[in-house]
Amino acid sequence: MKRQPFVLAGTAVAPGARATLEIPLAGLYTHTPIYMPVQVVHGRREGPVVFVSGAIHGDEINGVEIIRRLLRSPLLKRMNGTLIAVPIVNIYGFHSRSRYLPDRRDLNRSFPGSDSGSLAARLADTFLSNVVRAADIGIDLHTAAIYRENLPQIRADLTDPILAPLARTFGAPVLLHSAAPEGSLRRAAADEGIPVMVYEASEALYFDEVAIRVGVRGIFHVLRALDMLPRAKRSPRHTVVLRTSSWVRAENSGILRILVGLGAAVEQGTVMGVISDPFGEGESQVVAPAASVVIGRSNLPLVFEGEALFHLARTRQAEHVEEHFEVTQGIVDEPTPDLVDEPPIV
Repeated sequence: MKRQPFVLAGTAVAPGARATLEIPLAGLYTHTPIYMPVQVVHGRREGPVVFVSGAIHGDEINGVEIIRRLLRSPLLKRMNGTLIAVPIVNIYGFHSRSRYLPDRRDLNRSFPGSDSGSLAARLADTFLSNVVRAADIGIDLHTAAIYRENLPQIRADLTDPILAPLARTFGAPVLLHSAAPEGSLRRAAADEGIPVMVYEASEALYFDEVAIRVGVRGIFHVLRALDMLPRAKRSPRHTVVLRTSSWVRAENSGILRILVGLGAAVEQGTVMGVISDPFGEGESQVVAPAASVVIGRSNLPLVFEGEALFHLARTRQAEHVEEHFEVTQGIVDEPTPDLVDEPPIV
């Protein structure tokens, strides 16, 4: 039986074809129309429907580049199932280089949204109604907020029997078990019975070649695990599962000198940074409360009392994570046969 066309937002995509479509959004007050760009790749054979989204926070641009490379891969010509790629969900924030929407709301705390609510609520409702509900599984691409940096990691609810093995298959250095926050895309999708994992890596408004390559390869690993692409000879790298994490905060205001990098294994009492005043007359140490691995950190040396500085995850495999991340950083020099050959971003 011949496979049927895939219909998204009123556009039909034939089997074996791809199409770029535009979902209408609220226009600007300058009478300028705004659209959410979406590309659909509809395979010739049956298979799952997977969406991949980027820039839900408008300043998180690594996901845009990950999706660009994914869509250029010649492997997609042999794909089963259907891929929905949305590189820029928050068009408004992306245009203004801002995490937020013009109404200062966080889109990833505005789901499931409403067609009669705020601008953020309407955008959330549009994305959920037109894209998420059309899919079986989702991969949402993020970075840390501005002035922060994340170790490449997957965040997922590992109690989900469908999501747990796929999250491990992604092959990021770490996999953080976390319940979806209220108002997030993950939570709204889970309520619809659609499992979504989040890939977090690097920082806002910055291209990171390692983070990008880990993200692209991870998506390919997931698509292969779903039998949407031919299986690879090489298995994904091992990922360390982390169950709990917390932020270490500044005990006083001052200028921070950071002493540990992402992926570093720290012991209880390890000095991770030093906060001093501009004269150097008063200093305080920022120490690790327990044996952990650094999965996120602030990159801004100017800190106020109470500010989050180091994101730590407790694990007995901290040294393994450190070694894994060191190996991961060599990914830039590895061949990428699944992708169009192009020079790395430096």
